[in-house]
Amino acid sequence: MTDPRSGGIAVIDFGSQYTQLIARRVRELNVYAEVFPFDAAQEKINAHQPRGYILSGGPNSVYEVGAPQMPRWLVKNYPILGVCYGMQALTHALGGIVAASNDREFGPAQIRHTVANPLLNNLPDNMNVWMSHGDRIEQPPAGFVGLAASDNSPYAAMGDPARKLYGVQFHPEVAHTPQGKDLLRNFLFDVCGCEPKWSPVAFIEEAVKAIQQQVGGERVILGLSGGVDSAVAGALLQKAIGDQLTAIFVNTGLLRKNEPEQVVQVFREQQGMNLIAVDATEEFLDQLKATTEPEAKRKVIGKLFIDTFATQARELAHEGVKFLAQGTIYPDVIESAASSKTSHVIKSHHNVGGLPPDLGFQLVEPLRDLFKDEVRNVGTALGLPDEIVWRQPFPGPGLAVRCLGEITWKRLETLREADAIFTEELDKAGMLRQGTSQAFAVLLPVKSVGVMGDYRTYEEVLALRAVTTDDFMTADWARIPYDLLAKVSNRIVNEVRGINRVTYDITSKPPGTIEWE
Repeated sequence: MTDPRSGGIAVIDFGSQYTQLIARRVRELNVYAEVFPFDAAQEKINAHQPRGYILSGGPNSVYEVGAPQMPRWLVKNYPILGVCYGMQALTHALGGIVAASNDREFGPAQIRHTVANPLLNNLPDNMNVWMSHGDRIEQPPAGFVGLAASDNSPYAAMGDPARKLYGVQFHPEVAHTPQGKDLLRNFLFDVCGCEPKWSPVAFIEEAVKAIQQQVGGERVILGLSGGVDSAVAGALLQKAIGDQLTAIFVNTGLLRKNEPEQVVQVFREQQGMNLIAVDATEEFLDQLKATTEPEAKRKVIGKLFIDTFATQARELAHEGVKFLAQGTIYPDVIESAASSKTSHVIKSHHNVGGLPPDLGFQLVEPLRDLFKDEVRNVGTALGLPDEIVWRQPFPGPGLAVRCLGEITWKRLETLREADAIFTEELDKAGMLRQGTSQAFAVLLPVKSVGVMGDYRTYEEVLALRAVTTDDFMTADWARIPYDLLAKVSNRIVNEVRGINRVTYDITSKPPGTIEWE
């Protein structure tokens, strides 16, 4: 079988917050897409022989000093779709004129077709789109014609069909452009001639061969957290190399209710995996005493996790193990490759990639080409149970960043019980997989007065958080029915000692983040 990544799309990143979305939308159409910095080497971009290129948006003006420009080698007869800034970079590279618009367009707009063309074929004559630009095309390059216009952009879409070069001033990748996916479909199949061969089964077949080729007969260590990414990586490695794999699971004491037991039961007993389970609860709680600042918590947990994992890994290294596997996924790869000029550290994360260099492991990252939704699909295809594949996203530091303030075993147990009630009721209502993308409880370092029976109480406050999102880059708070929230609140206050007040967080991202810390 041919590599399902070949003949796909290369996405050239000019710094847009939506670049990952472009790749996701292409993959949703069963075509492989990979993101590259605008200044990546030609041979790297073309490693999988893409059939077309999409130039992303970006925050710059093409005439600014140091603004990213379209690669010179790409100015040839390749199928190209420029999106927003990508359209402007394409125009500038080919001799057209880009200028500041008197009326900038940010948000919803409507475009009108002006010329029949393959890119907009079978789409409505009038389309609602999402704009985000201050510059516009004043004069297209030679050979280009206007394909669509908006009130403020005479060239809301342009193209040179003979050379298969196109540009759109709007963002087809976002949900606010309803026909955007259809436009991308036209570009992939009618303009580039791509084949829809990117699927979970095709990926698994290719990944198994790649793992076997990389590892040979050597043994592999996997850091198994119980989260979706490491779980699917483990199942994939198990399929590829069987007993050559040893997984190490560190119970930090910061996991959700029953998770440590479930990890051992699924992977050791059901999957037959060689699993070393380490209970380091006391060590983590001891190190976290009196630590209340969020970033300090993350650093303490990250260091201790690495130290604990390294102790086990070193023993296996002495036995001759040479490879370390991680559940790295594609958004991690993109963020790690981001330009330091534009990337910002929002919060730190622990990763077993920080192991002491003397161990000298070679990395195996079988999921590094996948987005989260693709990871779940692969997990299902590998036969993992739904409770693992559809587990709610969970931060690396665990409940430490949902238990605000001081970390104690009592507060963690209180939070675990409340969180379990929330997710249980959402599941019963059919809202854990449909209607919410992530849902959890947060224990606040705040006490409030309450009344239970004839007694006055003074106990902690719990916040419930549930969001909906396609990509986790932006998120809206989930509209959970009042009756369901009332039931959850009633159960928590009555069943969980230490909580006498429940609130619901209705903050979107931005301005907030999904997690509280």
